[in-house]
Amino acid sequence: MDITERIADLAGPAAHAAGLVVDGVEVHQAGKRSRVVVTVDLPETEIGSADLDAIAQASRGIGKALDEADPIKGEYMLEVSTPGTSRALTERRHFLRARTRLVVIDLASGDQARGRIVDVTDDAVLLESDALGEVTVPLANIARGTIEVELKRIDDETEN
Repeated sequence: MDITERIADLAGPAAHAAGLVVDGVEVHQAGKRSRVVVTVDLPETEIGSADLDAIAQASRGIGKALDEADPIKGEYMLEVSTPGTSRALTERRHFLRARTRLVVIDLASGDQARGRIVDVTDDAVLLESDALGEVTVPLANIARGTIEVELKRIDDETEN
């Protein structure tokens, strides 16, 4: 088991206690100390964003677990964060977490599909496309996807 897997195992219970899951772990050397980045997210069954209180709770618990187990030699800086909207969507679980979001999907063929994720099955992503209606994109044909950030204008908010 490498260090990132060990840290993920140690961080998992603290993330779970905060209602989150460990999405990834990276360890980087930064001079004499290490930088440990633990990415947490809501479980794939949830829609929405992790709130700051849950992230703070997970951070405290992960820090405590790492301090007690001491898997990293020497000093380290712990950073706990969420994947954010810039994360590439490359796995089924990424698309599950992006349900209801507007996405652009790069296909292995070089084409693109754009639409709002309606659902994710075991082997496909279902998009609602303005141009084509509902489109089924097999996961096997997806190279990567990206979330398009949607900003509402203040005018739109006041009209409703």
